Amino acid sequence: MMDKPENIRPSEGYMTEERQMIQQMARDFAMNEVLPVANALDPEKGEIPQDLIDRMGELGFFGILIPERLGGLGLGFFEYCLVAEELSRAWMSVGSIIARGNMFYKSIPARDDAERDAKTRLMAKGQYLGAFSMSEPNAGSDMSSIGCRAVRDGDEWVVTGSKYWCTFADRADFMQVICRTSTDPDAPRWAGLTAILFEKPRGEFPKGVSGHAIPKIGYHGWKTFELAFDEARTPVSDYGEEGGAFKAIVSGLEGARAHTAARSIGLARGALEDAIEYAKSREQFGQPIGNFQAIRFKIATMATEVEAARQLLFFVCHELDNGRRCEKEAAMVKYYAAEMAERVTSEALQILGGAGYTTLYAVERHWRDARLTKIFEGSSEIQQRIISDALLGREGRS
Repeated sequence: MMDKPENIRPSEGYMTEERQMIQQMARDFAMNEVLPVANALDPEKGEIPQDLIDRMGELGFFGILIPERLGGLGLGFFEYCLVAEELSRAWMSVGSIIARGNMFYKSIPARDDAERDAKTRLMAKGQYLGAFSMSEPNAGSDMSSIGCRAVRDGDEWVVTGSKYWCTFADRADFMQVICRTSTDPDAPRWAGLTAILFEKPRGEFPKGVSGHAIPKIGYHGWKTFELAFDEARTPVSDYGEEGGAFKAIVSGLEGARAHTAARSIGLARGALEDAIEYAKSREQFGQPIGNFQAIRFKIATMATEVEAARQLLFFVCHELDNGRRCEKEAAMVKYYAAEMAERVTSEALQILGGAGYTTLYAVERHWRDARLTKIFEGSSEIQQRIISDALLGREGRS
């Protein structure tokens, strides 16, 4: 008998009893506490209420990836993405906000380990959360185009420039801002980028920083800002290596893309479940529309695509939790899940017909939010580039 290839691993055993309990707990919270709030606030472009964030902190959602010794749950990306899918099924903004703890606990501004540990414990409870600012009006997927400048002045950084697409900048406790700290003409432009940390009061911007909310067609649970830094000062922190921001960000993209795939799957599943319920109750020509083959086949295809994305996500999370790189597969699941989410939510809206085009049903929210998943955390085109480079090599690409 031939030996099993080393790169093929069994799929059984992913959903342990503990994971099923975590999934069910997150599902109950999403359906009972998040969904009613989302249905009430999203049509009015309302933000996630603070009491809902506090409740999420009590349940440990912000500390899934934070070690137990620092007050977190000490779990992995598998559990993180299980929770993200369930929360996003109700409201993607809520499925997204948990990253402001889980993906930020290693970048906390602090003077020493004791202060860092204390803040990490608060973060695990949702009481100390971060915002991330990398993109600029002229810099998106191409990080080498970043122009926001940080200059060292003694024990402080002085930052001048503009940033774009900074979500949660107002309500966060600190901001991580990617700035250019070196203009060495002989070095690659990505090598001169540094993560600068600004601590600030909630509800305010740091001194020397101004901003305004960007109008969006979805993702209404929190605001996204354009920011202007006018010689804004912040203490030099021991976080990260000066000039090492590019490598640090790239190393974390696999987990971030898995999180986006989980959010996409949650949106698609929400639309699918709502479409099934509607197809059972809506009658035309004397019978439920779910009796018509056209509707039944749509639902069959939608369900298959959701499950296919979920199983690929399970594999990626399994690899991440076992310390294995999976850049290609992470790009694949982010690409496939985002594209799938737009298709499935659009088909769900079609099944609801005119009702789906109103704000009386959540499917239009899922549809609007799904469109964003093809853009953030690396657009679908960027994911295709990563995948094709892995398969064909980078030589000769334009």
